[in-house]
Amino acid sequence: MAYCNRSKRLNSLFLLQWETLCPRWCLITSHKLYSSVYDPNEKTFEKILIANRGEIACRVIKTCKKMGIKTVAIHSDVDANAVHVKMADESVCVGPAPTSKSYLNMDAIMEVIRKTRAQAVHPGYGFLSENKEFAKRLASEGVTFIGPDTHAIQAMGDKIESKLLAKNAKVNTIPGFDGVVKDADEAVTIAREIGYPVMIKASAGGGGKGMRIAWDDEETREGFRFSSQEAASSFGDDRLLIEKFIDNPRHIEIQVLADKHGNALWLNERECSIQRRNQKVVEEAPSTFLDPETRRAMGEQAVALAKAVKYSSAGTVEFLVDSSKNFYFLEMNTRLQVEHPVTECITGLDLVQEMIRVAKGYPLRHKQADIPINGWAVECRVYAEDPYKSFGLPSIGKLSQYQEPLHLPSVRVDSGIQQGSDISIYYDPMISKLITYGSNRAEALIRMEEALDNYVIRGVAHNISLLREVIIHPRFVQGDISTKFLPEVYPDGFKGHKLTDLERRELLATAASLYMAEQLRSQRFLGTPRIPIAKSKRSSWELSVRLGDGIYPVAVSKDGSSFSRISRNASGETSIQFLGTVYKLQILTKVAAELSKYMPEKAAEDTSSILRSPMPGTVVAVSVKPGDMVSEGQEICVIEAMKMQNSMIAAKTGKVKAVHCKAGDTVGEGDLLVELE
Repeated sequence: MAYCNRSKRLNSLFLLQWETLCPRWCLITSHKLYSSVYDPNEKTFEKILIANRGEIACRVIKTCKKMGIKTVAIHSDVDANAVHVKMADESVCVGPAPTSKSYLNMDAIMEVIRKTRAQAVHPGYGFLSENKEFAKRLASEGVTFIGPDTHAIQAMGDKIESKLLAKNAKVNTIPGFDGVVKDADEAVTIAREIGYPVMIKASAGGGGKGMRIAWDDEETREGFRFSSQEAASSFGDDRLLIEKFIDNPRHIEIQVLADKHGNALWLNERECSIQRRNQKVVEEAPSTFLDPETRRAMGEQAVALAKAVKYSSAGTVEFLVDSSKNFYFLEMNTRLQVEHPVTECITGLDLVQEMIRVAKGYPLRHKQADIPINGWAVECRVYAEDPYKSFGLPSIGKLSQYQEPLHLPSVRVDSGIQQGSDISIYYDPMISKLITYGSNRAEALIRMEEALDNYVIRGVAHNISLLREVIIHPRFVQGDISTKFLPEVYPDGFKGHKLTDLERRELLATAASLYMAEQLRSQRFLGTPRIPIAKSKRSSWELSVRLGDGIYPVAVSKDGSSFSRISRNASGETSIQFLGTVYKLQILTKVAAELSKYMPEKAAEDTSSILRSPMPGTVVAVSVKPGDMVSEGQEICVIEAMKMQNSMIAAKTGKVKAVHCKAGDTVGEGDLLVELE
């Protein structure tokens, strides 16, 4: 596969060398990553255990090293060679791959804390980061939890209690039911009283898991079932609440920072409206939508809520904002947020350092007037996902080639993987967080486009094509966005970049040139020409390139002797990543192209009578057996991938011929699940 850099449109750049483990940080040109000072004389902790994995574990370890703190990494058996394990001063295995037996295994983690004599624990995000029982167990053994106290975790971690507290703190809230929904029948009754559409979500949830939008009674019943199952799987708590769904809102959050001395700050906002399945994809700071008055009002309400629960640490108060700039409290995350780097870029603060200082008991070093908005930062979440399937279904595999675009200015990459790392079904499919900074939004977006074009990922499907199309879309560039951006812009699903005539000609020329370069290279051995059967002085060739449904004639001439390598599969199909999207082309000589029309085409599989898994995952439930009659759209089975449950439905009405899976089975992408007669 060749990678084309748009910044040199007529001189394609092809990346031929790969680094196995490159630095993960890049200082921003003429703008320090942090203005924070790491005072070696300020005593905090001698050793911190990071109760997490992947990029966030690496992120915490980097700050600990700057502060002179030793670190302990925990890992599952499949993560034994992970980057965070290599970075830490010590590492201990806490169990097998499933999270319930490793990263959520409190008994095993507590034993590691005793064994290594860690004085404090940083939980990162996810896993045990908002688990009050874990925080209590640490406190009982004199170990510091780097986060808020158990009261704040309990109050803000429970969506029902947090909403009541927000009301009492005079924070704007969404209309809804303030109790626990008992069953699907009660859910329907409540939804009718509130008025459709409604949002069903896990009381103890976060990260988009355990959330469903319902527009009628049937969707409410289905949403109750799936949300409760996902909530139980992800958080061990299946309680749900229902509230009015604010249609077409923006998702804007306020970063707060508070200490144990009653001081609290708001560190400006993050725009997080570009989402799929209620999970964020692109974030930026600040927001194009907020004016200073609205920003201040949101910040002051966020701080009021933090003070109401005596919050101490970094936390995030999330709001939904409508087109009239009315804002409503959504939830408070009592942990470090995934998208915290964009706040660090525009404020100069190291939030991990601030969390460690607060946990040790130091007061905040800054006042509200000290918090700046310097420039603009954009973050793209790079996932091992196929964006052509529901904007991103998980992909697993080994990273055969991997290179981050850290050679570019003003680029930061937070990752916890390297070339050779495995992306498995057990954990979140995030590859990295790609952050760019600029003096203004236009500059940050241009740098993001260039960074995405220079990001090399092979071995798994990834969402760079979707990310690139989002950040260059006219609506996004103008700031005209909402949480419905993706389904509105791509109502029929994401299809990749649509080539202009000029771009198509450039792609065809690039493909043909690379093909001939490979052909000429094959005529040499160790730099020396092979002995030809017949001497050839040819310097031009006529080729045909098949792209999609079209076949295009291309003439290639040789100029010089420097050519770039290209890879092809056994059938001669070439893959080229161009403007973020991977295009499959077949390059043929003129004679081969003329003969190809006589080749029979392989008949497409009749997918209406079979059901294949669209992603790797685990079968949670099978709803049919051989001989059953099913209707079009009826649920056949449920597949769970990365803690998200997906309902597989029948494509037509018919009788079940065979069932090839059962609950508990692990399936791969494309595996046959059910056949109909």
